[in-house]
Amino acid sequence: MLAGTSLVSGQARAVVYATGMHTEFGRIAHLTQTAGAASSPLQREIARLSRIVAALATGMGVALFFVGQAMGLPTWENLLFAIGIIVANVPEGLLPTVTLSLAMATKRMARRNALVRHLPAVEALGSTTTICCDKTGTLTQNRMSVQRLWLGDGFVEFGDLAAQAHLTQAHRELFVNAALCHNLKSIDEHGQGKLLGDPMEVALAGMGRQVAGELADYKRIDELPFDTDRKRMSVLCDTPNGRMLYCKGAPETVLAACDFVRFDGGKDSDSSAQPAPLDATAKTRLLAAQQEMAEAGLRVLAFAHCPVKDGMPSEEHGMILTGLVGLGEPPRAEVPDAIARCFTAGIRIIMVTGDHPHTALAIARQIGLVKTEQPVVITGDELRAISPAHLQLALDAKEIVFARVAAVQKMSIVQALQKKGEIVAVTGDGVNDAPALKTADIGIAMGVSGTDVAKEAADLILLDDNFASIVAAIEEGRAVFENIRKFLTYILSSNIPELVPYLAFVLFRIPLPLTIIQILAVDLGTDMLPALALGAEKPDPGVMQRPPRARNERLLSWGLLVRAYLFLGVLEAVAAMAAFFLVLDAAGWHYGVVLDRDDPLYLQATSACLATIVVMQMMNIFLCRHPFKSSLSFGLFSNPYILLGLAAELGLILFILYTPPGNWLFGTSPIGAKVWLLALAGAAAMLALEEVRKAWLRRMLAGTAATSPALHNP
Repeated sequence: MLAGTSLVSGQARAVVYATGMHTEFGRIAHLTQTAGAASSPLQREIARLSRIVAALATGMGVALFFVGQAMGLPTWENLLFAIGIIVANVPEGLLPTVTLSLAMATKRMARRNALVRHLPAVEALGSTTTICCDKTGTLTQNRMSVQRLWLGDGFVEFGDLAAQAHLTQAHRELFVNAALCHNLKSIDEHGQGKLLGDPMEVALAGMGRQVAGELADYKRIDELPFDTDRKRMSVLCDTPNGRMLYCKGAPETVLAACDFVRFDGGKDSDSSAQPAPLDATAKTRLLAAQQEMAEAGLRVLAFAHCPVKDGMPSEEHGMILTGLVGLGEPPRAEVPDAIARCFTAGIRIIMVTGDHPHTALAIARQIGLVKTEQPVVITGDELRAISPAHLQLALDAKEIVFARVAAVQKMSIVQALQKKGEIVAVTGDGVNDAPALKTADIGIAMGVSGTDVAKEAADLILLDDNFASIVAAIEEGRAVFENIRKFLTYILSSNIPELVPYLAFVLFRIPLPLTIIQILAVDLGTDMLPALALGAEKPDPGVMQRPPRARNERLLSWGLLVRAYLFLGVLEAVAAMAAFFLVLDAAGWHYGVVLDRDDPLYLQATSACLATIVVMQMMNIFLCRHPFKSSLSFGLFSNPYILLGLAAELGLILFILYTPPGNWLFGTSPIGAKVWLLALAGAAAMLALEEVRKAWLRRMLAGTAATSPALHNP
């Protein structure tokens, strides 16, 4: 763990060996800067959709302009119609809907302890296919306790240690070591001293103080800090027995610096007896003890010490190993269920931890992350030795765990997964995690234990450091893509009843059923607020029972276009044209009769067409809430924004039809009850036909609802 230091007061002497980008902080900063921030899947899809819509709208407008020219329409009038058609085919509410959908999901995520820093990350999280997750604090409770010790000749449960005073005397240096070798801060809380810092060091220091008692005669004077390469730390202390170096760390690295080991000789043994040489047999016993504790899910640390005559040595050597300590870290209670939900949702989880492989595997089995007998386990040393191509092949394994991995190695794992086409989320809390957080499609920093550098590089911050919060955030993120599709279905449906009147006008030489200003009234007025309400829809209960959407799946799919243009849109167009001709027929109009633009009959007929489109769209908002679930299955107040949008839509159409300013601005006239009844009948018919379509689709999808890609397509 890298840590910066602020000098506030006092005196110090330091040797500067590097500055700026040549320091460790500079190296991490360079990796973070060169990693860059990739655009989210939603940003790439919106850009593609914008190009398609622009090309489609422009192409349709140009084509209809030439059709009008061929039919002999005046050029200026024809040009205005073409521009109106282009405007009608552009979903003006797309960007506001995307923003609203992301903002509403962000608000819901915050209530579930996931703070979003970048809006596009919301949908990116919903697209996640793989999560590279740390163990400590995220999958576990970040609350450690000493459970078992190995003191030379066997294991001792920590709770039984008080009854075996001979052991505490024979191995007193181990407990002194635990009490002194740490980087904790002591504060006074309610008259009692409290240690703050790494939970593992808090547990070890508490054990040391409990067993060794007061250490007023011990004074710490120097330190060899922990780093991910050495995997151990040492402190130099003045003690009643002279100057002593105390060391703790990963057993494999501490063993390499030891020449002796203290064994327990029984109750009558002399605590000052000379330690035994650390030969091959002793090492075998130590490693076997370490493996047994690690397989029980304990984090194992080795403790050693040696007398020092002069100052702090450059590195540890010739030390006496005093024992092994196993610490337990219970998994979070909600994590197994969250992991099961991820598996159901088709999301892969890869544990990336600095712990011993056996410890990592034991925890992985406890939480249901690993179920097979022999999963693939890759250590940090192995990761350095293999090529990127071999790493990608290794990632094909169904279950894989990375152990003893340095934080900076996460970036290579993330990049390998991305090259395989995965959408990767990665968790981290340290400065070293920043490059991986920046490289990932979605970087997730820890809000409680995370450093400011990690939070700055991340897209999402977990306020409770809990893996279950990631799963909840994924659920919210998945709703964004679906909500945008609902919006597109709704808004594109009205394009057909806006286009058909113009085509009928050009091809059949009838009065124009819908004017350009009335088309704009639908697109920029009545449709806007209900469409935005679809962006605020809550996640569907079954959203986490489907796999992530395919990387090549598009917002504007063929299924969506067929449903909007060839089904819902056609029904609306039929109803709108029927209302138009109903008014004309009631007044005795005959085909071929030309109506003036200011003729009251013409104003009433176009008003009937406009009102019918609005009523059909008011029904359509409910039909678009789900591609195959019955519209009647949603509660009336499940999305209050829809009701507010419909109220605004109704108020606007009444203003357009029944007020002098509305009549003057939009070229309308009040309509009678028969038109409203026809519009309501058309809306009821559209509801019935759509319910039949949905029932047929549900029947077709029965038995494959959890895995079929069709579930993502309306």
